[in-house]
Amino acid sequence: MAARDPEATKARIFQAAIDEFARHGIAGARIDRIASTARANKQLIYAYFGNKAELFTQVLDKCMIDLAVSVPVDPDDIEGWLDRLMDYHAAHPELLRLLFWEGLAYGSTELPDEDERQAHYARKVAALQDGQDRGVVSAAIPARDLLFLLIAMANWATVVPQMKRILVGADDTDGDRLRASIKEAARRITAR
Repeated sequence: MAARDPEATKARIFQAAIDEFARHGIAGARIDRIASTARANKQLIYAYFGNKAELFTQVLDKCMIDLAVSVPVDPDDIEGWLDRLMDYHAAHPELLRLLFWEGLAYGSTELPDEDERQAHYARKVAALQDGQDRGVVSAAIPARDLLFLLIAMANWATVVPQMKRILVGADDTDGDRLRASIKEAARRITAR
């Protein structure tokens, strides 16, 4: 009989949950499908992660931490940061899907992990504020609004690929042109 490996089981459950929530959202996700994909029983999912909403929150938190570690805000190289951010989301579109589903589920009501989320974004805002304080980023737009605008510009094409295809085009050259346009817009709103 094979030895049990709880950490490997947790990792399989977690990956299956990422895929399930990204595909179906909070309401549409099914613990049965996560268990089947992860080759684990439902009781283990509840024991390790709690209920479906708690599992979703943990999945999204980890995905956001992975992004923050992989692509920290860099006020000294906004264009490079945007390139890295767009590349990250092209490679990991599930994070934006998870955020979109979260928005549909919670709207403007408080999130279960609101305090942690605010702290997460406060660190990113602080990085931009530092750039503004040092004079490498324009202070014309408050740092928190600027972060929101930059993230929106970088991420929107991944969130609504159908709009990108219709408005911008579907060829690689169209994507390259859009990326250059996003960086030019960022350069203009951040230039001192």
